[in-house]
Amino acid sequence: MRTHAPHFTRRRYLTLTALLITAFPLGWTNSTRADVVTDWSAIAQTAIVTNAGRPPSGTIIDVAYVFAAVYDAVNAIDGRYTAFAVSVSASPSASQEAAAAAAAHHVLKTFYPTQQVFLDGALAASMAAIPPGPARDQGNAVGVQVATAFLALRANDGRNAVVPYAFGSGPGVYQLTPGAPAPPASPATPWVAQMRPFALQSPWQFRAEGPPDLTSARWAEDLNEVKAMGVLNGSSRTDEQTEIGRFYAEHPGAQLIRNLRDFALDQSMSVADRARLLAILHITAADAIIAVFDSKYFYNFWRPVTAIRAADTDGNDATELDAGWVTLVPTPNHPEYPAAHGAVSTAYAEAIRHFFGTKKVTITLSSIFTGTTHTFHSTDEIIKEIIAARIYGGMHYRTSGVHGSVMGRKVAHWIAKNYFQPVAQ
Repeated sequence: MRTHAPHFTRRRYLTLTALLITAFPLGWTNSTRADVVTDWSAIAQTAIVTNAGRPPSGTIIDVAYVFAAVYDAVNAIDGRYTAFAVSVSASPSASQEAAAAAAAHHVLKTFYPTQQVFLDGALAASMAAIPPGPARDQGNAVGVQVATAFLALRANDGRNAVVPYAFGSGPGVYQLTPGAPAPPASPATPWVAQMRPFALQSPWQFRAEGPPDLTSARWAEDLNEVKAMGVLNGSSRTDEQTEIGRFYAEHPGAQLIRNLRDFALDQSMSVADRARLLAILHITAADAIIAVFDSKYFYNFWRPVTAIRAADTDGNDATELDAGWVTLVPTPNHPEYPAAHGAVSTAYAEAIRHFFGTKKVTITLSSIFTGTTHTFHSTDEIIKEIIAARIYGGMHYRTSGVHGSVMGRKVAHWIAKNYFQPVAQ
């Protein structure tokens, strides 16, 4: 059962030094729960979202690089699990904290060289919290070694590649939506659909089955539901449903990083276990976004705001146009099918279920957009809400959310089965 908190007070994180108090716009103060892994989650969020202005899909991709390197660096010292991508020899006495900070710093510095001063200051603060000596030096060396090797393995993987796109027209075809930036800013990040995944065998490994035929009863049900529930004014939503629709309207990458960090902070864990948890969650989310964008650009399906305003062209007698229809939440600037939120939220929810061996896990999500929190007591509750939320927001059809959720489950299961396994004793 999910419960709501009507007012949201942002969680606050460990302040490393006075330098970071002024450097971060995230408002950190003391917290005994934070450690270097969650510190660098916040640092990564600042670098990627606040400073670089990275779009949502690119944010989800970039933070996965960070935590893949952090995990392999810490795990090289801890040694209880299989390496994700890079295996190096390391002394068990080396500092895991130093390894995590150095790995995260190296990835972020490589991706965002103009933030050198900010990132170097963050690294210096992390290292200052670790006693000087051979353990810290060895941990630092392991972190740099792992991150360097990981980025070399990922060279030419398609990140930020230039992928041309030409808008089409006609029934069922994705078109530029109201409020979206003009091309080439729209559609968003078509390169994500073609980049090499982190763990999957290909972007199309779990490609969705496709949207409903426009002449089908399923299509009419989908369109009429979002038409009634997702319109800005005069909808059939309750107040609670309106809040749910708006809850997920903030930058999805920032919301994901913050909420997964908060969840990790709520767990009583070692540095190594927290590094493993966040690596699993972020890599699973990243491969889900790659998989769902492959399907999005393969099917290139139209958004509700386009379809409803042109419902007289779909060949379906059970749909009617509304030329002035407006969404509750602005439509993201990429093709509709399948729903990315459905895929990514299901992917991390299922990853949590696999990690803990049960769906009965309590997790509280927050939204800067609404200033509220939602608390769930089962991972299935997260999945159910996100499918409904994108209908209430007016951006997606139910079939798109369900099919995105199916993809997210498949991605999470694949990664749980094939990666991050205990080392045989």
